[in-house]
Amino acid sequence: MKIKDLKKLGEFGLIREIQQRVGTAAHLVKGIGDDCAIQFQREGWELLTSTDLLVEGVHFNRQWISMEELGRKSAAVNISDIAAMGGQPKSLFLAVACPIEIPVTELEQFITGFLAVAEEHGAILAGGDTCRSLGPLLISVTVQGEVETGCAICRDGAKVGDAIYVSGTLGDSAVALTDFLAGRNPEEALLQRHNRPEAKVVLGRQLANGKLASAMLDVSDGLLSDLGHILEESGVGAEVELSSLPLSEPFRRRLQEAPELIDLALTGGEDYELLLTSPHQGLSEMAFEGGKLTKVGAICRQPGLNIRQADGSLYRCSRGGFDHFS
Repeated sequence: MKIKDLKKLGEFGLIREIQQRVGTAAHLVKGIGDDCAIQFQREGWELLTSTDLLVEGVHFNRQWISMEELGRKSAAVNISDIAAMGGQPKSLFLAVACPIEIPVTELEQFITGFLAVAEEHGAILAGGDTCRSLGPLLISVTVQGEVETGCAICRDGAKVGDAIYVSGTLGDSAVALTDFLAGRNPEEALLQRHNRPEAKVVLGRQLANGKLASAMLDVSDGLLSDLGHILEESGVGAEVELSSLPLSEPFRRRLQEAPELIDLALTGGEDYELLLTSPHQGLSEMAFEGGKLTKVGAICRQPGLNIRQADGSLYRCSRGGFDHFS
């Protein structure tokens, strides 16, 4: 691209540049360039749609993340919602409100990261919008996917006696953010978890196809907060075993210095791991292509959410899950 000034390039020039970098897909009749994208809808499948907003200063700080990583993250955190339903992502729609001073080269990097993650999951950028922002950088993403009819894994299916599982490890992203806020550079492994989250699409598909999960969502606002959504929708309670939380080695090293950081494994957001309930008690021993599951607790009849320590006593967490308005 020869023109590097956003004002000279213009809105429609920017859209054309993006359009030239996007291919096509079998399910897409028409993509970028018209008033609407047109998609085929197959018989026997249900359409999944989710949308998310990322606001500079609220969801990200450009001093802490490259524009290529921001593009990757913007796509991944939305695709994660499709993974949480056991679906396969198909189309992404991207709207960006840009401060005029952002260099076009940085927007190119953003699109590079966004398209890379879409391609990794077999999805395509099918449309969107651009405009000028007089304030921060605003990113809005809508994702559409599909799942076999009747096979979507929702939040309201947890039953008394179900085991509670989580994929991967918890708290890494929150520790990285804590370091940033304290003026420290996070350890590289923790930084990658914060800046380059991965949507667990393969694992979600395996769980859906095997009918292994009774309820599921992705951990975006913290284990306790997101598990609370399942409990509320399902009308049940839960007990979580503190000693069973899956923690990475970098997180464990930090715990040795500051034991209170364990609360970040319970309440830290942006892990984008899958949190699920299942009547099957042995999923931790099963091999999944999409990642390992760890049993962290059980669903019970008594309402509420209790955290048990190794000696059986209750643990009181000092933090709550993330809430934009509290």
